[in-house]
Formats: sequence, C-alpha cells, structure tokens
Amino acid sequence: MRAPISVVIPTLNAEDNLPATLLALMEGLSTGVIREVVISDGGSTDATQKIAEDAGAVFVSGPASRGGQLRRGAEAAEGKWYLFLHADTILSPGWSKAAEQHLETGQAGYGRLRFAAGGLAGDLVSRWANLRSSLLGLPYGDQSLLIPASLYDQVGGFQDIPLMEDVAMARALRGRLRLLDYTALTSAERYQRDGWLKRGRRNLWLLMRYLNGAQPEKLAAEYRRQ
Repeated sequence: MRAPISVVIPTLNAEDNLPATLLALMEGLSTGVIREVVISDGGSTDATQKIAEDAGAVFVSGPASRGGQLRRGAEAAEGKWYLFLHADTILSPGWSKAAEQHLETGQAGYGRLRFAAGGLAGDLVSRWANLRSSLLGLPYGDQSLLIPASLYDQVGGFQDIPLMEDVAMARALRGRLRLLDYTALTSAERYQRDGWLKRGRRNLWLLMRYLNGAQPEKLAAEYRRQ
C-alpha cells in the first residue's frame, strides 16, 4: 500500500529555510507516512528549485500567490492526505507518529505553534495563536494543516488569493479541525524585522477586516505597501 501523505510546500526564494524544513520531514519516510513532497514555487530566483530536486521533491511552478501555489501543489499531489507546510516551518520530532494516528479520524488537523526565536514576546504571540486556533477554530498556515484529500475537495480547496488563504480554509473546515500532538516551529524573522507588537497588531487588524468582508487582494496590496 502506498504511503498516504503528500506534503505540499509553497516557496518563493526559500533557499535559507527550506533545507531544515525538508530534513525534519525525513522521519516521515522512515515511518512510511510520506508518499511525496511537492514544492509549489512562485518564481524563485535563488537555489530553491535545486534544493527541492536534490531532495527528490516534485517541483511545480506558477505565479506567486500562496493560495494559488497551495492549490497547484494539491493538484500535483497523489496522496490520500495533504500536509500543507510553510517553507520556514520545522515539525517537531515525533510528528509523523502523531499524524499517522490522526489518519484514522478522517478529520483535518493542525500543529501547535512555537516560534524559533523571540523570547517572551514570541511566547506570548504563539500562546495567542494557539488560543485563537482552539477557541475560534482558526489555525494559520504556519501551524501546518493536515487534510484528507476527499475533505479538501469537498470544501473546494484553497482559494487562489494572495492573503488569508489559510483563514478561508480554516473557516471552510470549521468543526472538522483537531489539534495534533506535535509542534510547528516557525521562523520569527518577520516579527523580529517589523517588531512583535507592530506586526501582531497589524495581523490582527487584517484578520478582523477580512472576517468583516474586506477583499484579500486589497488587504494584500496594503500589506505590501507597509
């Protein structure tokens, strides 16, 4: 029987972070849960494609848009389950066993967020993210999302939008998301660059506006200007 999980990773000039992300996935090969890794690229000009191909990943490319890249990656995947993972997120040891146990549920799942740096500020932001996921059912993409292919198709897949694609998916999966017993260790680079308070406040403001009907394209344009 073929391994069940196709890992889908959207990338854009990810050469600095992608190797560690792929290395953490190796245990999934030894435990027999990973069928393939699909790198869905948005036009990288660095060594992302070479890293992906050297690791034996399937490489697909197209316009840069995280929602569109995730959608293309899923279209290229052949597993019965999709694990959507950011290129700067490292899954904790033992993730494959937790994922394997979850497959019996038929539900979607997500990891517990932790930042690779940031001290107290990073801890506070990750606590808020995990609380939001638990109470509101809104995990973000940097927590990883494990979804049965049949359920993914049922809800229409990822929307080809430049921002909030993970929130749109979480809303479509409302009531069918479970916390998995592993940690998604994600980069704190953007928070450190912009400031933890400033970026956290901006992310919350964008989320509130999106939930109140603002168009993702408009939000993405404002996000880039800032």
